[in-house]
Amino acid sequence: MQAIPNSVGLARPADREQARSHPMSHTVPLPISVVIVARNEASNLPRCLASVSGWVAEIVVVLNATTDESEKIARGFGATVHHTEWRGYRDTKNWANARATHPWALCLDADEEVSPALCAAITAFLDRADRDAFAGARFPRKVWFIDRWIRHGDWYPDLSLRLIRRAAARWGGDAFVHEKMVCDGPVATLTGDLHHYSFPTLSSHVAKINPFADLFLQQQQAKSGKFSVFAAVFRPGWRFFRAYFIKLGFLDGYPGFYIAWATAFGAFVRYSRLYEQEHQRPPDA
Repeated sequence: MQAIPNSVGLARPADREQARSHPMSHTVPLPISVVIVARNEASNLPRCLASVSGWVAEIVVVLNATTDESEKIARGFGATVHHTEWRGYRDTKNWANARATHPWALCLDADEEVSPALCAAITAFLDRADRDAFAGARFPRKVWFIDRWIRHGDWYPDLSLRLIRRAAARWGGDAFVHEKMVCDGPVATLTGDLHHYSFPTLSSHVAKINPFADLFLQQQQAKSGKFSVFAAVFRPGWRFFRAYFIKLGFLDGYPGFYIAWATAFGAFVRYSRLYEQEHQRPPDA
């Protein structure tokens, strides 16, 4: 079981208007390989790469079936670029981490950005004499959605274990979806947010419901999961109540209300897909 013995870092940053510069406290870059797996992310990569450029020792970008300018953009930031076939989330990310050459890896998605406060927290953590006693470090991830940062509900703080000592950590979990970092040792908790620009439009959020339902169905079929009326009715209702009331999603205004309802609806679709899979048949002749 992961231990989370202490907290490291500085106060959480303000909104996106905060300066994007990442002040360097080292004369040489930190011994970190930033590892990014991407497919056609030319619109997101510049922001992500700019947030780590200059203070990490290596940037590794692994591309899958990419047809846009992602490779050119990555090389422009000095990244090492690899190409590979899609192996599923878990196995592709592990393959990418194996391409890194430094003892610590910061695993990012192309639509993420290291905030200045998180940069400072990571720097402080790696300056510690006992850093190698930890297998990794986690930190909050904050989503920009429609017109604001989402600071409550199911989307925040979304503690993400992304900074790892490569010899003691790997991506585990399900091969289809919900991959998670597995660490052989204690994990520190840092302050400072990882910024996430996952849904540039409301339509882009709605478009994710079906792909995630497909992955959920594959996952359930792999472990012989069965449809349950109780799960299909109770889980969506509970997801809304938990996100909006218990986790204070109402403090995020209308976007918080939308997120709670959309999360509940997504759960309803996923469980309904199980019903469809078990009962679908052609119409009577």
